[in-house]
Amino acid sequence: MALPNCSLKVNRELLDTSFESYRLSLDSIPTYNVELDAAVAEVKLKDSQYTLDHVRAFGMYNYLHIDPWYEDSVYFVDSKGRVLNLTVTLDTALGKPREMFHFESDPISCEGEQLCASLSLTSATWAALSDGTGKLTLLRTSKRGESSHIKWEPMFSERLGEPFIIVHSLAHVRSHVHTIEVLLLRVQKDPADTKGSGFSISLEWITVDNSAGQGENEERKYGVRKRRMMKGKSVPHYAAVEPQGKGIVVASEKPFAFTEVDGLPLEEPLVEDMEVENPGPIYFWQQTEEDVTLNVRLPEATTKDDIRFKLTVDCLRVGVGDHAPLLDGQLFAPVDPEASTWTIKDDKSLEVSLQKRSKGPLWSEVILGDRRGEYLMSYEQKSQLQQRLSYLTSEDLNPNPEKDKPPCNAQEMEDCDMFPEDSSTLMCFDGATLKPSHVVSLGSNQFLFSVHIDPSEMPAFCLRHDVDALLWQPRPNQDNDVWEHISTFNALGYVQASKRDKKFATCAPNFSYAALCECLRRVFIYRQPSPVDTVLFNRKEGRQVGQVAKQQVANLDTNDPVLGFRATNERLFVLTANNLFVLKVNN
Repeated sequence: MALPNCSLKVNRELLDTSFESYRLSLDSIPTYNVELDAAVAEVKLKDSQYTLDHVRAFGMYNYLHIDPWYEDSVYFVDSKGRVLNLTVTLDTALGKPREMFHFESDPISCEGEQLCASLSLTSATWAALSDGTGKLTLLRTSKRGESSHIKWEPMFSERLGEPFIIVHSLAHVRSHVHTIEVLLLRVQKDPADTKGSGFSISLEWITVDNSAGQGENEERKYGVRKRRMMKGKSVPHYAAVEPQGKGIVVASEKPFAFTEVDGLPLEEPLVEDMEVENPGPIYFWQQTEEDVTLNVRLPEATTKDDIRFKLTVDCLRVGVGDHAPLLDGQLFAPVDPEASTWTIKDDKSLEVSLQKRSKGPLWSEVILGDRRGEYLMSYEQKSQLQQRLSYLTSEDLNPNPEKDKPPCNAQEMEDCDMFPEDSSTLMCFDGATLKPSHVVSLGSNQFLFSVHIDPSEMPAFCLRHDVDALLWQPRPNQDNDVWEHISTFNALGYVQASKRDKKFATCAPNFSYAALCECLRRVFIYRQPSPVDTVLFNRKEGRQVGQVAKQQVANLDTNDPVLGFRATNERLFVLTANNLFVLKVNN
């Protein structure tokens, strides 16, 4: 599997190296309150939904949905089974939310396991709705901004198995066939998982179109045309379908892979099916400044003719016979295939010698994301490493004050200095082959939130890079820059980590501000630097300050927990069980 050597390329022009801090502004934020006729259809976790994945998928679900096509328009589902809309034109004259659709039966009264109702606005004229019991409904909404008084018309409704929530959906037209792609998320019991939580995560990619019924006067009926299932071991941070349904993009702590198509398992033998002598690492590796050497364990009686070996500048594949490859993926750094070799040693292992293309930099792994190997460090390398780090392990608090690097004091580190233990990956899957086409290891770049910037494109996502928060726009049609750095929120990565009660985060589509919301009451707004009206001086450095980045805090008049949080260029919408608050952020 040859994967392009892709990475997240930071646009240095979007970084502000001179940024100092946010200044707390006491300017009040106009806040308007809409009291709801019925409570939001919140579904609390049951005793059987006890894992961290259940909390991430359902306990932290955002019950408020913003319309990317029509500004300042939000939707939610209440306990009476109604899809309600609030569109703001004048803040001082907010009306009551309008009913756009009503479930056939009250979703709260349904028997059996139930999740929260979920809504995805598919296009300017379509929406996808789940009632939380396993039924998917596709609705023709007309142009919502122009026809806000017209109720939505169901065009497709079908039960699709166990309950799910809708993660993403989109619509496209090809050869006069209207197609809707929907991505569903489930957390399911997994009897095979005896060492973990006992649950697995599934993403199901559903394709629905109206290709049936081709008569001139006959309205085409919508039906499921294809179902593709992929599974993983952690709830994805981000999952979305590419434009035109050409593939999907998934960011998660643990990798996903396609397992079924239309109910039939993909016929690909697993690596575990191969018999090897002992459990443990399947390969050992060493390196110098010039090369990397791997020793891959082989099944008994393996001959030279059984070896399946393929090496390119940035990818390696090693297999035996017709079994699934033992190693297959993108190398940590480019190599010279012509100068690299392989040989069988003692009929038990395959020795692979890779010649580095760039002399000097040491690799942290052989294949990106592959943790099945063990690194063997030479005596010289151990000695050099110990010498370099000796200042961190000295018994004296500061043995040499003259040194540039003072000793590290772990007690001085704060929670916001720490990074997640798991290393997440960002993967593009091709819709035709169902194989990864691009893989990026996110490393310590913590996932913060996703947001719709342009309705014609995929949702953007925000990652922590050092102390900043960088916004990335997926562009799968571009081979070179699949993920484009489009904006930066200074120091937000550090700031958000200090908010222990943070529940939601988002930003304005025009990047004018980012916002955090706690579980109860408090909303934090972080504005981009703007010119100041008066002359300010930095006393410490003796220079004039031309711009100031303001921080504002709003306290909501409610004791109910926050259930939804969305931002537009001018307003923040905050949903609780009984109220919808509108905060006027920009004029």
